[in-house]
Amino acid sequence: TYAHKDIAFHFAMWLSPEFQIYLINEFQRLKEVENSNLQLEWNVKRLLSKTNYHLQTDAVQKHIIPLKNYSKDTEWLIYAEEADLLNVALFGCTAKDWRDANPEQAGKNLNIRDLASINELTVLSNIESMNAVMIRQNISKHERFRQLLEIAEYQLKVLNLKEEQKSIKSNSPGELSPGKP
Repeated sequence: TYAHKDIAFHFAMWLSPEFQIYLINEFQRLKEVENSNLQLEWNVKRLLSKTNYHLQTDAVQKHIIPLKNYSKDTEWLIYAEEADLLNVALFGCTAKDWRDANPEQAGKNLNIRDLASINELTVLSNIESMNAVMIRQNISKHERFRQLLEIAEYQLKVLNLKEEQKSIKSNSPGELSPGKP
C-alpha cells in the first residue's frame, strides 16, 4: 500500500520513539543550516556596506574636510553628517533619532544598520559608493541627498518586489513554475 509521506512519518513516530527523536533532531539540524545560510548572507551584505563606508570616509577626508575648518578633534562631525545623510535617504531617520526611538536595542550596542534587512544593506552599500563619487565630483550636499533618496527608494522598491515574487513562487509551488511570472 501507498500512503502520503506525512501519514507515514506520523505512523513511524507512533511506532518508534527513537524514530520520532531522530526526525525531530534532523528537522532542527536542517533549520539551523537554513538559518546559518541566511545569517551568512546578512553578514556578507553588512561587511560589504562597512567596506563601502570606507570609500565614503576617504572621499570625505580628501574632498570635504580640506574645504572646512574642522579641527582634528571635531572631524568626526562631518563623518557623522555624511552617515546620517545616507541613513535619512534610506531609513528616513538619523542614527540619533533611531537610538532615541529604540533605546533597548541601542542599549545592546546595536544600531539601525545592524538591524537592517538584506535588501536595505544592499541599497546602503550602493548609495555609499554613489555618495563617495558625488563627493569627489563636488556635488552639493542638498543635491547629493536628493539623488541618493531617489536611488534608495527605487532600488529598495525593486529589491523588495523581487523578494515578494520569490516568496509567492516558493509558497505556491503547484501554481507557479520556477522562472515564470
